[in-house]
Amino acid sequence: MTFNRTLSRSPYMEFAKLRSSATYNLAGSGMAAFPLAELGVSISDLEINGPTIYGYAPLNKAIAKRYRVPVECVVAANGTAMANYLALAATVNPGEEILVEEPTYSLLLDAARYLGLAVKRFRRRTEDFQIDIAELKRAVSKSTKLIVLCNLHNPTGATTSESVLREIGEIAKGVGARVVVDEVYLEMLWQKEPRSAFHLDPQTFISTNSLTKAYGLSGLRCGWVLASPEQAERMWHINDLHGATPVHPGELLSVIAFAKLEMIAAKQKAVLDENRRMLLEALESQSKLEYVWPQHGTVVFPRLKQGSADDFCDRLRSDFDLSVVPGRFFERPQHVRIGVGLATQDVKKSLAQLRKALA
Repeated sequence: MTFNRTLSRSPYMEFAKLRSSATYNLAGSGMAAFPLAELGVSISDLEINGPTIYGYAPLNKAIAKRYRVPVECVVAANGTAMANYLALAATVNPGEEILVEEPTYSLLLDAARYLGLAVKRFRRRTEDFQIDIAELKRAVSKSTKLIVLCNLHNPTGATTSESVLREIGEIAKGVGARVVVDEVYLEMLWQKEPRSAFHLDPQTFISTNSLTKAYGLSGLRCGWVLASPEQAERMWHINDLHGATPVHPGELLSVIAFAKLEMIAAKQKAVLDENRRMLLEALESQSKLEYVWPQHGTVVFPRLKQGSADDFCDRLRSDFDLSVVPGRFFERPQHVRIGVGLATQDVKKSLAQLRKALA
């Protein structure tokens, strides 16, 4: 069947934008919105128009400094979604083969298919959602140009260790491929000097990230790619076709946010620690969902033991005014994704509704 690019759409994004909101909301995966007032910004800090070149230099430098990489390796992007798109578009040509983990964040697949890439899959282990190196070796071929994964994993929150990433890098190098790692949830390890897959081998790994999920700064749309200078230059030029000139007030606010990231992280970490404690308590108190508890992050991906997960999600919405994400958006229709990044009082009320529904 011929792919019709003009009819491209993302069912998950449509759900997230149109159907995920509810009085009690456990559908989100990011932290609660961080208020502008707490950034300590005055109108004199902002300006409407700025330089229209390849990245705003103070922002590029802030990203490079945080990740301890040359500024030539930084590509600013409109959130992680655009960062992922640029990484795919600059690395693989239409018709060429990429390997994408299963399950995965559906927007990665949507972007790959829109770009005309030949998508093959390798499955994470069912029992713990870790990457199965033997499975990856079986799936990779001499035609593979790119291996794509998330760390922390979306939708399960599973962490991929550096030792496993190194193995994946060696597999990729063995066939002349690269590895793209979406690291937007890795920020929830709250490290002062964060490690990135890009640090392991800048010629093999490309990492994508943003301030959106961990810090509650989604509205800034501050995303980025870390890539070799040659790959980074390609991405800047591809970005010219899509979003050539960024919103300058967003760039200015992002520079301010980077300067205050330690303060923002401390506040968001305290919220998430308490929310995760309540989520684990809620899951331990019931018997209808089985789950793998992730070490970090806002999400968990339990399986409904009996009945239809879609029907369960519909009933949560209609009878309890509670929203979670149906697992069909992540290729696991018997699962649901639960997220606890919002304000603690809201998460507490939402988990109480979940308890009622499960009872």
